[in-house]
Amino acid sequence: MRRIKSVLVTLLLIYMILSTLLYAFQEKLIFLPSTLDQNYQYEFSEPFEEFYIEAQDGAKLNALHFRRDDPKGVILYFHGNAGNLTRWGEIATFFVAKNFDVIIMDYRGYGKSTGKLGELRLFSDAQLFYNYAMKSYSEDDLIIYGRSLGAAIATELASKNKSKKLILETPFYNLLDVARARFSFLPLRYLLKYEFRSNEYIKKVNSPIVIFHGTDDSVVPYESGKELFKNVTVKKKTFYAIENGDHNNLVEFKEFKDGIDVELSQID
Repeated sequence: MRRIKSVLVTLLLIYMILSTLLYAFQEKLIFLPSTLDQNYQYEFSEPFEEFYIEAQDGAKLNALHFRRDDPKGVILYFHGNAGNLTRWGEIATFFVAKNFDVIIMDYRGYGKSTGKLGELRLFSDAQLFYNYAMKSYSEDDLIIYGRSLGAAIATELASKNKSKKLILETPFYNLLDVARARFSFLPLRYLLKYEFRSNEYIKKVNSPIVIFHGTDDSVVPYESGKELFKNVTVKKKTFYAIENGDHNNLVEFKEFKDGIDVELSQID
């Protein structure tokens, strides 16, 4: 009996330690930024301008604005949870080559951007860039695009504005859903400081919605994206299941590239 009690106490202690660690270090699990020196010079194959927007709390948000001479429209792009604009700017050129302007920002603590992270801060920052885009474009020419973590930010933004279209690549239902896939044994509902409730935001989006998700996604389960799609309320909605696609390689699949061409052609 003593041995059983000792084992149970040990397991309880481990459980409490793991819960405490997850609560304390969850930002380091969710956000994987890499920083850049403020003097760093970006180089890309497509013409661009670098700029900053200052948030109300003083955070300075670094961004890139790729421009074409006669663009079909503009894509406001929200990237994933890792890296910085050296990587994501290169990914954005995929859309620039299709004759679209692209505006892409680095989140707080990523690249050259400064400021303290926070879910509401990220949403507020996204609105600043939407407002920036509205100075040069109309909503009829603007596509909001979100990838992975950025899909949650993009969806929340789209729920408060009327863009031409919302495109989501490898999105999740909400953060709790993704966390349960890895830490199902922990009381996540009480531990997570971030929620990213895309399943609620997407119900309020009035623009056409498109989702791309790989069936073999090893980061955000395919079923999480499928469940999110079930919460879409607009009539114009499309789900592209990319067979054998993983989280970061959809661009290698013909189904993805063909789907992107179809969706971008419908903005004219």
